[in-house]
Formats: sequence, structure tokens, C-alpha cells
Amino acid sequence: MSAPAPPPRVLTVAGSDSGGGAGIQADLKTMLALGVHGMSVVTAVTAQNSLGVQGAWELPVEAVRAQYRSVVDDVGVQAVKTGMLASAELVETVAGLLAGIDVPVVVDPVGVSKHGDPLLAASALDSVRTKLLPVATVATPNLDETAQLAGVRVESEEQLRDAAAAVLAYGPRWVLIKGGHLPGDAVDLLTDGVEEHWLRAPRYDNRHTHGTGCTLASAIAAQLAKGQSVPEAVGAAKRYVTGAIAAGFALGAGIGPVDHGWDLGPGRRGGTERL
Repeated sequence: MSAPAPPPRVLTVAGSDSGGGAGIQADLKTMLALGVHGMSVVTAVTAQNSLGVQGAWELPVEAVRAQYRSVVDDVGVQAVKTGMLASAELVETVAGLLAGIDVPVVVDPVGVSKHGDPLLAASALDSVRTKLLPVATVATPNLDETAQLAGVRVESEEQLRDAAAAVLAYGPRWVLIKGGHLPGDAVDLLTDGVEEHWLRAPRYDNRHTHGTGCTLASAIAAQLAKGQSVPEAVGAAKRYVTGAIAAGFALGAGIGPVDHGWDLGPGRRGGTERL
């Protein structure tokens, strides 16, 4: 009997979250839940829990490059997602590596953690603008990251267009401006400068939302690896992360994680059924 064909392969290039709610750990859980094979290039190690980030240590460029080459040259990838890249040197290294492959790249320009802890050196912002965003198929900044990168502060839904135009000017093919920090429904704008797709979801009264950005970007990459178009992939990813937020659970004394396995059915966590 022949072996089954492998699932689509997705690579995350990001930092490790020891608490398991965000970063590499969230990425791999999301990929498993969505039926793709997740692989990783660890760029930094954080000491992190529900209360915040207690420490962060970036890996040497040589270690990041070696992990990337090891996976891409042997296993191959159908999509890549980037998250925490920490320093200008790592941003430029990863951007250079990604410029050499012809697969969708989802860039989550991580600047700060859910708790407000910095995860990207201020000196690296220009490298993100000039090196990383130009290789992105989709960039997924939240409102704080949009202000950091493009100097555009969004306080209303109407201003999402201005924010998107400012980020698109740096070169990504598509940008998804995440309006989750605005009041009312969770509204995001996906655009390539011509098409516009407004994505709306109800806002759940649940503070346990650690890992939402990582989860959304990984879900987009997973759907792109399965052959979906960018609008289809983003729509499916938005539905997935909305369910994960609704099912987010308390963990530790602070902000708990979203539930990456919310749609896997009863019995997936020791017989405990959620939603």
C-alpha cells in the first residue's frame, strides 16, 4: 500500500512563546487545525506567559539561515508566514531568503506583544518597510503596527483606507488592516489598491485573545498553501480566528489564549467539549 500524499506544507518564521498562546506555538497549532503540515524557523526565544514577556533572546543569523535552508531545500514549502523577527539584521536576512522563493508570503509585522512588550527593535522598522514588506503577498498589520510603520493613526472605520494605502506604498501585493482595536464589530479591510474586501465579525466579550495576530496570519498562509486566492484565504482565516476568539479560555493569572482547536469537535481535549 503506497504512502498517502503529504498535506500542503507551510513554514513559519517567528519567535517562540513559552506560554503556548502566540508565536511559533500558535502558528503550528493553527496549521494542524487547518489541515496543513507546519514547519518552523525559530528567530527568537521568549520567556512569556499570560502576564507578559519576561525576557527575549534573538537567535544568531546563522541559526536562522540554517533552519530555513534545511527545511526549504529538502521538504519544500507552499506558503510562508513571518512573525517576530526582533532585529534589523534578522529582518534583512529573512527578507533576502524569501526573495528567492516563488510561494505566497504572509507578513505579520509584529511590533509589540498583546501585553505591550516590544518584540521588534525600533532600528528594525526601516528594514521592515524597505526589505520585508516588498516580498509580502499579504501584510497583516494591526492599528498599532500601522501607526508604527506608516505613521497613520486610525480612529474610525473610514480611516482604514488611508492606512491601507500607506502600507501598500511599501510594496506588499495585498494588505489586511486589522481594525480589531476600533469600537463596535471587528472590522478589517483587505485591499490590493484596486479591489476592496471588508470583513466583519461580531465582537465577543472575551478578554482571552492572546495570539490572535499570529493565528490569523498563519491561517491565511494555510489557506493560500491549499490553493485559495488571497480574498478567499483571508475570509476563511477571519472565520477561523473569530471562532478561536469566541472559545478563548483562561490560563494563568492574565490574558489567556484563543482556542486553536475550537473547530475540531468534541473529545479533542480530554473529552471536554467547547462551543
